[in-house]
Amino acid sequence: MGGTEAAGTNQLANSISTIYRKILLNPSYKYFLLLLGAPVNLVVFLIYMVQSKKDAYSTHRTKIEAELLASGYRDKLLTDNKEQLLRKHAFFNQKVSEDKLKREAESMTGTQFREAVDEQTRKELQLKGITRLTFADTFASLIKQPVFLALSVIPGLLMYILIFLYSRPYLKYIFERIVMSVFVIFGVAVLVFTILHLSPFNPAANILGETATNEQIAAFNQLHGLDQPYLTQLWNNIKGIATFDLGKSFAGNEEITASIARKFPITLTLTVISLILALIIAIPVGIISATKPNSFFDYTFMFIALLGLSIPNFWQGLIFILNFSIKLQWLPATFNPQNWLSIIMPVIVLGTGLTAAVARMTRSSTLEVINEDYIITARAKGLSKRQILRKHAVRNALIPIITVIGLQFGGMLGGSAVTEKVFNISGIGSYIVDKQFIPDIPAIMGGVVYTAITISLVNVIIDILYAFFDPRIRSKMKQY
Repeated sequence: MGGTEAAGTNQLANSISTIYRKILLNPSYKYFLLLLGAPVNLVVFLIYMVQSKKDAYSTHRTKIEAELLASGYRDKLLTDNKEQLLRKHAFFNQKVSEDKLKREAESMTGTQFREAVDEQTRKELQLKGITRLTFADTFASLIKQPVFLALSVIPGLLMYILIFLYSRPYLKYIFERIVMSVFVIFGVAVLVFTILHLSPFNPAANILGETATNEQIAAFNQLHGLDQPYLTQLWNNIKGIATFDLGKSFAGNEEITASIARKFPITLTLTVISLILALIIAIPVGIISATKPNSFFDYTFMFIALLGLSIPNFWQGLIFILNFSIKLQWLPATFNPQNWLSIIMPVIVLGTGLTAAVARMTRSSTLEVINEDYIITARAKGLSKRQILRKHAVRNALIPIITVIGLQFGGMLGGSAVTEKVFNISGIGSYIVDKQFIPDIPAIMGGVVYTAITISLVNVIIDILYAFFDPRIRSKMKQY
């Protein structure tokens, strides 16, 4: 039983040290590894420094350095470098003092001598089959000791989590996308705040009115922290976003986080329903058009799709209200959460552009795929048209379609303000537009950044779907 446990511990240690070596060779992860496991890596580094002075490389290097010094090789280098520098300065008619010439020659000689010692040491050790002790070797030898492994778990927990993620290609792929999204969200926050900070609008003057005195404006700015330096305001806003505590808005004295929590789900619900309906319609239409190119169905569907891309949302919404609400009185003109009929027109208006874009992309992507050699081979094997479409064509055509869906979803979520204004929907889009004219900086920051977070999460899901549908991406993930 003890032998089995020892074998398991040894196998775990070997696995950890192998991944540790790989991460050290990856510049993108190397510094994360050293930083996250700083206490453990510091101990390893100290032991490495002690052992490196006693290893074969250090012994041989000291010996070779002494032999070269005894042979006069360094003195010869120094003499040659002095002559070379004298010729160079004489050629350029430069007057150099003896001390400066000596310093330059010593510097050149020191560098050349060290390189010569290192090269000769490397060649001698290579002939003898001796390898130089590395930092990774020291870690590998220490991690095989059960006591060190047990003691390093708590101080090196984050490092071991990183090693675990790196050893799993799919988790590593997701982790990388999440880290990238964090940087994107931070960049969005900085950019939005900087633009608002440089805006010519004055929140105090806009809210208090033209009759406000300088003392009232100063008191308003002090109350909301607008008199603080740029970096202080930026930090306070980012901290508020991270802790879901954005304080109260400049106008109305409302809790910003509570307002966003009420309004954001409305916009997200409209967007998701529009997305689902668009996919249900667009993908079959695109596939039918691709399987019957240049037919009556193809021309009809693509003409309708082109109209859908060309019609502005606000105009389409107004036409719907005039016809279906005022003239026919079938549907409510404004949105009401208690009346499910009121969601029909906003969903159609919001999803029209997405339906058209996905249908056109599905058609072009499927057309491109069905003319590939492997489709012809599948036909030659006797597979039915439906089997070829389901198992080969559609699956391989999904990558560009997924890309369009991800981009369009972000556009729908971020650009829903027009549709919300037309149908009087109290969503996040109209909320940001209303706050922009003050400008209510924390409210705008919260609305924009939380929207950016949602879009980033959707993009992470899109990237995961890439790997799910495309085996080439999965293969690269395992090799990387």
